[in-house]
Amino acid sequence: MNISQLETLITISKTMSFRKAGEQLNLTQPAVSAQIKSLEEEFKTQLVDRNQPVTLTDRGQVFLTHAEQIVNIVEELKQRLADLEENPQGHIVLGTTTSIAIQILPRILSYFKDQFPHIKTSISSMSSSQIYHQVENGLVDVGIGYLIGNNSGVSTSTLYYDTFELVVSPRHPLAQVKTAGIEALAKTPLILLSPDTVGRKFADEVLAKHGIQPQVIMELTSSEEVKRMVELDLGAAIISKQSVTAEVRAGSLKIVPIIELEVTHPVGVITKSGKYVNSAMRQFLSDLKGMPETQFIGSE
Repeated sequence: MNISQLETLITISKTMSFRKAGEQLNLTQPAVSAQIKSLEEEFKTQLVDRNQPVTLTDRGQVFLTHAEQIVNIVEELKQRLADLEENPQGHIVLGTTTSIAIQILPRILSYFKDQFPHIKTSISSMSSSQIYHQVENGLVDVGIGYLIGNNSGVSTSTLYYDTFELVVSPRHPLAQVKTAGIEALAKTPLILLSPDTVGRKFADEVLAKHGIQPQVIMELTSSEEVKRMVELDLGAAIISKQSVTAEVRAGSLKIVPIIELEVTHPVGVITKSGKYVNSAMRQFLSDLKGMPETQFIGSE
C-alpha cells in the first residue's frame, strides 16, 4: 500500500468515476484501476462497486475513513518538515466578511505579500457565523470577522471594535438632522442585511427591545449591495461604520447618530483550537495581531 493508492481511492469516492479520478490525478484509467485492484488484493476485500456510477462498498467506506486520516497525517508531516526551512512558505485559506475583505485585507495582504512572497493566500467571503463553522471544520485556516459567543472549538483574538450605524443618502430627510431617536426607525423604510449576519441580528434585537416594527423593504447578502441601494436613496440602512468609511468621506452616504445603536462589537481573528499552526500561518497571525488598531480603522 502507498499514499498514491489511498489518494486514488479518495478521489474515486468524490468523482464516482475511474475516468474522472484519473483526470484529476493525471493518471490513465488503467493505472487507476490497477491501483484499486492492488489495494483490494492486499486487503483481500472489494472496496469499489464498479457499476455506473462507481461507488464504494461498505468495506470501502470504512477503508475511506482511515485512508483520509492517513493522507492528512502525511500532509501534516510534510508541512512540519517544510517548517524547518528558514523562509516561511505554504498556503493560507482566509475566511472573512465581504466588507472586511474590501476594507481591511488589501492593506494587510499587500504588506504581507511583499515580506513573504512564497506564502500563497486564498480568500473566501462569508458571514461571521459561517466563518466559525468553516474554521471549526478545517475548511478555513484563519477567519477574520465579528467575534460572537463562546465556542470551545475555536480560539479568538480581538483586532479592533466596530459599531453599527444608521446610514442614509444625502438626499434622505434624516440626512439633515444631527441625531435621531430610535423611534425614527419605525417610520423609515430600511434596507437590511440578511438575517444570518451579525449586523442584522443586532438591528433586530435593538428594534425588538424598543417595540419597533421595522419597514424592511429590502434584504441583501453583503454590505456592498446595501451601500449601493442606500446611495440611490431607496431607503436607510443599519450597517457597519467601518464599511462606510470611504462613502462617508466622499459624501455619498451620511451617518445619522442614534444612541441606542452605539454598542461596540469586537472584530478579530478566529482559528481552530488545537490545530497545528504552520510557519505561514504563524507569520501571518503574528503580523496581523501586531498591527495597531489604527491600521484597521484609520481614515486614510
